[in-house]
Amino acid sequence: MTISTDNTKATPPSGSPRIDRTDAMGNISAMAEAHNNWGRWGEDDVLGTLNFIDDAKRLEASALVRTGEIFSLSQPFDTNGPQKGWRRRTNPVHTMTDTGVDAERGNQGFPHGFGGADDVIAMPLQCSTQWDGLGHIFDRGKAWNGRAAGDVVTSEGDLVTGIETAAARIATRGVLLDVGRGLAEETGRDDGELPDGFAITVEHLERTMERQGPSSTVRRGDIVIIRTGQYTRARREGWGEYAGGAAPGLSFGTAPWLHASEIAGIATDTWGFEVRPNEFDAAFQPLHQIAIPNLGLFLGEMWDPDALAESCAADGRYDFLLVAAPLPITGAVGSPVNPIALR
Repeated sequence: MTISTDNTKATPPSGSPRIDRTDAMGNISAMAEAHNNWGRWGEDDVLGTLNFIDDAKRLEASALVRTGEIFSLSQPFDTNGPQKGWRRRTNPVHTMTDTGVDAERGNQGFPHGFGGADDVIAMPLQCSTQWDGLGHIFDRGKAWNGRAAGDVVTSEGDLVTGIETAAARIATRGVLLDVGRGLAEETGRDDGELPDGFAITVEHLERTMERQGPSSTVRRGDIVIIRTGQYTRARREGWGEYAGGAAPGLSFGTAPWLHASEIAGIATDTWGFEVRPNEFDAAFQPLHQIAIPNLGLFLGEMWDPDALAESCAADGRYDFLLVAAPLPITGAVGSPVNPIALR
């Protein structure tokens, strides 16, 4: 496997490795050993694959703005979903602390007719569109860059790789891979949606890029957005098992591609990024276990690329300027985000 020395391109491997469903630990151990970025940017690194985004990359991305079209890639933050309470993940609770009623009745205590409204929100940081930070997932007791998990995240939060370290880093070239539409021939569906449980392989990603054209070629420092169509289905049919249930997503076998492509991050329109049920008989989110603590790769989940996908399909341009800064919440292992795509 050869990586290009060109600052804008990398050569990912073709094909997906064989997965032994009966040996999750063996597969995870071998994958982590073969595809690992520990020490790549020094023992003190806190940014992982965000190191691939440099000034030249941001300039490249800014040149992609041609029409001025702008898209929010965020799902709503409200009580309507998608969470069901698993591991205390609830939907946002939004409360007004001052209202127009208070202002009309003059009971806010302000002079000369001044009035206003205030509100507060209580929510898990990963209840809707969000980034997984580098302190979110561990592999056999180790966090990103080989640190002991207990030295990184304590009851005081992520003391090393808190999401605030990424607050001014995520502005780069975004690439939409509309796999739902791109694989219509293979799935036999004409609705642009992958069925639940569909494992997206390297071959599927390459086929989608080929069918979309040159603008979807993935380069070093990009953030790749995968549209499976599951969120489209959830909006039409209701949430159902969207949060934690069966879903299309990346196969465990894409780990070598995620490593060699040298992308800065990857996001999907699903709850959990990777295919569910997972591809081993006994496992929970094994691709997370490789991507975050071993590759240092930023993962986005529950994004909404639908309107962007319509625009990209209309003119055949699948790359754009993406700005997706997390909130600088000190010590957090994830953050809500309102990703903005500019074309």
